[in-house]
Amino acid sequence: MFRPLYVAVVLAGLSGSALAQSDLMTIYREALLNSADLAAAEADALARQEVLPQARAQLLPSIGLGAGLAKEYVDADGAGSDDYSTHYYQANLTQPLFRADRWFNYQAAKSQSEQAQVEFSAVQQQLILDVAQAYFNVLRASDNLATARAEEAAFERQLEQARERFEVGLAARTDVLEALAGFDAARATRITASTNLDVSYQALTRLTNRDHPELLGMSHELPILAPTPVDMQQWVETAAAQNLSLQAYRLAIDTASESLRSSKSGYAPAIDAFVRYSDNYGGARLGGVGGRAGSDTELTQFGVEMTLPLFTGGGTSSRIRESTFRLSQAEQASEAELRRVVERTRNLFRTVTSSVEEVDARRQTIVSSKAALDATQTGYEVGTRNVVDVLDAQRNLYRAVRDYNDARYNYIIDNLNLKQAAGTLSPQDLEDLSAWLKPDYNPDRDFIPPFTEEETRRMNLGRSKVQPTVDEQRLQQQQRMRTSF
Repeated sequence: MFRPLYVAVVLAGLSGSALAQSDLMTIYREALLNSADLAAAEADALARQEVLPQARAQLLPSIGLGAGLAKEYVDADGAGSDDYSTHYYQANLTQPLFRADRWFNYQAAKSQSEQAQVEFSAVQQQLILDVAQAYFNVLRASDNLATARAEEAAFERQLEQARERFEVGLAARTDVLEALAGFDAARATRITASTNLDVSYQALTRLTNRDHPELLGMSHELPILAPTPVDMQQWVETAAAQNLSLQAYRLAIDTASESLRSSKSGYAPAIDAFVRYSDNYGGARLGGVGGRAGSDTELTQFGVEMTLPLFTGGGTSSRIRESTFRLSQAEQASEAELRRVVERTRNLFRTVTSSVEEVDARRQTIVSSKAALDATQTGYEVGTRNVVDVLDAQRNLYRAVRDYNDARYNYIIDNLNLKQAAGTLSPQDLEDLSAWLKPDYNPDRDFIPPFTEEETRRMNLGRSKVQPTVDEQRLQQQQRMRTSF
């Protein structure tokens, strides 16, 4: 299906929305209308499809007309010289009856035309993936920036706390320097994350030819499920049958095979039916004495003629060898592509399957890291932990958050890549993802997943294990009293 029909679908989809919100499907529809790569691929596919009517034309009748005007100068011995005018009209019709090479070229053109359609479908499928990658890369960068901001704020609070403790004599200057170094590193991370977010938006601008200041975020409730079906071999078999790139390679084999037959037909005779008509008028005297009388001759011919090539200087045998090599090349290229598709499908299946467990593990790491940070912070306040321990615990927490978000977005993209490898990727996959977009998503608030009751209980359990002793509580009370003055 070519782009004009897609445009109709896009316009129908846009009629119900004002394009005010930049959600996943809105950006996809805009990309269909504005992607320069898709437009170039469409023009290329349409141009390549013209090979079919061109090849068909070689099997259909051809009609031609001709006319001419000439002057003749005659110098006869003893008779003087004269000049005459001659003009003629002619028409001819030729119908190929047996042209084996043209027939096989026509069959090859069918495969070439179908290959152009399949390759354009692959470009359309790639656009789906490009839109998803660009969209979720923006969400990834946005969450990373929110994480970096929260980390910077946490390190800034730690730096203020270290300075306050230093001023009242409860901490060494080393604690202040360690906290300052941590804060500076967090600030640098935040600056880099901000730049990365700006850069990630440019991919959307390239695809849609307009800026998108805000996007709808992905809810943490998105189901992280194993691929369906759960059997890797079924995915491989589907990919071997439906992968668009592989289909294009197989059509290239069909084209090369028909081209070889066409080359071999160079030894076959050619038979055409014809009708020819000509009207010649000449010999009218333009001057002089004793000129000849003019004549008007009409000639109509019809019949069948055959031509048989006997020797072409070795050109036919050379074309046969070339076509044989081209067929072998197409077969080997198809086999190589099949191996790549099988490898890619297997690897993506394993990656998506492991991502299901990885996302859950990364989420639990956040819970554990948060509990560890609370415990370390409590220990620092009572003097059993130093500032380095707190800074490390904070880094671990925000690293865990980044890893969780990366795993979540990697799962989404890898899942789409798996469907592309299998040849089943469609706009419906973007529709399904759009159902989990959160209109009120705020990265600064939602970059970290909401904790369940069980996860909250685990964090509280970790915090209760480091409750201060009586002496530690007394030390905390003294610290608060000193701070209040």
